[in-house]
Amino acid sequence: MKFADTKLVVVAPMLLLALAGATSGLPAYWVYLATGAVLNALIALSVGVVHGRAGMVALCPLAFAGIGAWTVGWLNVHTGLPFLLLVLLGALAAVPVGVAIGLPALRLRGVNLAVATLAFGGAVAVVVFDQGFPGAAERNPVARPSLAASEPGYFLLSTGVLAVVGVALAAVSRRSTGARWTAVRDSERATAALGYSVTTTKLLAFAVSAFIAGLGGALMAGQLGVLSGIGFQPMASITVFTAAVAFGSAYFEGALLAGLAATFIPEVLRQLGLPQDIAPGLFALAALQALAAGSDGIAGGLRAAFRARRPGTSRSAAAGDVAAAAATRPERPRPVAGSDRAALRATGVSVAYGAVKAVREADLTITEGTVHGLIGPNGAGKSTLIDVLSGFVTPTAGQVMLGDVTLLGVPPHQRARLGLRRSFQQGRVNPELTIGQYLVLSGRGHADRRLVLELLDAFGCPDASTKVASTDVGTRRLVEVAATLASRPSVVLLDEPAAGLSAKESARLGVGIAAIPERFGCAVLLVEHDIELVATCCDEATALDFGRVIAHGTPAEVLADPAVARAYLGTRAEDPPGESSFSGDQERVVLS
Repeated sequence: MKFADTKLVVVAPMLLLALAGATSGLPAYWVYLATGAVLNALIALSVGVVHGRAGMVALCPLAFAGIGAWTVGWLNVHTGLPFLLLVLLGALAAVPVGVAIGLPALRLRGVNLAVATLAFGGAVAVVVFDQGFPGAAERNPVARPSLAASEPGYFLLSTGVLAVVGVALAAVSRRSTGARWTAVRDSERATAALGYSVTTTKLLAFAVSAFIAGLGGALMAGQLGVLSGIGFQPMASITVFTAAVAFGSAYFEGALLAGLAATFIPEVLRQLGLPQDIAPGLFALAALQALAAGSDGIAGGLRAAFRARRPGTSRSAAAGDVAAAAATRPERPRPVAGSDRAALRATGVSVAYGAVKAVREADLTITEGTVHGLIGPNGAGKSTLIDVLSGFVTPTAGQVMLGDVTLLGVPPHQRARLGLRRSFQQGRVNPELTIGQYLVLSGRGHADRRLVLELLDAFGCPDASTKVASTDVGTRRLVEVAATLASRPSVVLLDEPAAGLSAKESARLGVGIAAIPERFGCAVLLVEHDIELVATCCDEATALDFGRVIAHGTPAEVLADPAVARAYLGTRAEDPPGESSFSGDQERVVLS
């Protein structure tokens, strides 16, 4: 995980201390520039949170920094508070502004969000910064603390703050928060299906990003003394953003490189007599290259090369760590044998998109302790119905009950927390995590190490330390199925989990699915085109055609129903029993 390398917690402060030592003998001007590089690195870290981790393009990092600086200037004029408290208050002042600008991110994506945030940065510059910073007209500078009054002293203070922020982000990323940010970037639907609020996750990313940028701006007030709005204009924000993307500021070392480049490259150009505007152009080209390649910048490439040379961890080694957890692991609820109680029930569900009726008054009951198959030809309404059950589509009529709890108006992430989990047709497993980390994230605190190993064994998944990005599509489908069980839900909805699997993998998956009620204590709804898989692992089945339920019963009864044959094979009403308008080869293709 980004920021999560434990060695970074030790290496980052050592690297910064080495940098501080290297600058101790430099002239004051170069130490001043080094301080600027550290503060730019701090702002680049803020870009790494909202863009590198959460995947949102926010072109206003220096607007947040400017708010932090403006707050420090105002408090310096009107209060006698100590400098460090002013810095903290300046950083906090940027947080509600960050949350406010994060609200459009709940609706906007990509270029639209970038334009909105750039417009916000321009508006703040015109309305606030261009009117002058407090104390600037009176030449009333922000006073540094006595221990950091000199340039080397202030550099050490700034370096210490950057180190603290880097270590704090490492700690955050080892928890679910960092993984949630990455999950939102990869798939908002999958994040909600894991039980996490997309709204809260996005706004938290903006709040943390604004705090870090505001912290950098507040320290800039102490560095500059008398503030000017020139350094907080939208073009300056774009320069910092492109440098952050190019160097990979989601990683600490990438942010540090971005800060150094954004500060010293323009200075080198100035010393050479070249236009300083060349630097933003270089950063923009490098950022475009990184975005086009889908990479995490220079730092991400370096880390990938390092991981490729590092040996992995075997499952047998990890198994030794599980024994202690096994004794304290709570028992999972088991299905009641022979129970007729409905784990999940849909009654009279209809969904219409204008004149198109995707689902028509469908009734579906998944009984506790059973695997229930949902079949039907393409366009039958299976995916729409599973979207209704999981809360991603609001039905035009009908209701859904999870046990005795009505799900009317309950959003997807709340349904997941209530015990209703699902997978997706297209794989949505977070590629930046290891398989074990993804299962723990999916478990929301319920997946201990023994359960992780049990899930890996049940579905034949690779070792928990394996990076998801290094696995093939079929393996990711197995991991996604295993992840739906990590939180010990009462019902799991599996949407075509065998898609992309080999015959051997599909057979192994069927054995695993059939054992879910007994082994993991929950009911299963299996939406699948693989009829053989449905027939071998399901206790009950329901068939849909054109949004209507056309058959219900055991898999054998449903597959023998003439209405199902007509739906799949195109048998005409006048055709003799057992005959259809398709050839035998076509029938095998449809049913395979």
